[in-house]
Amino acid sequence: MLDEHEARLEALETRLAFQEDWLETLDTRLIEQGRTLERLERINVLLQERLRQQSEGLDQGEREWRLEDDRPPHY
Repeated sequence: MLDEHEARLEALETRLAFQEDWLETLDTRLIEQGRTLERLERINVLLQERLRQQSEGLDQGEREWRLEDDRPPHY
């Protein structure tokens, strides 16, 4: 009977260790995804601003040449 309880306790401790490791992994991934999301949101804001500026420039008949505009699409 004692051996059975020890085996069950050991199994529970093993499962708990795996769950703790899994939670730590999930926490790390969640933090990474949050940072990625923040970076993408900043890029999105910058791109929206650049698009707005280009649109306003075209509306006013202005066209400023920039090297990045002449790059092939695969760059």
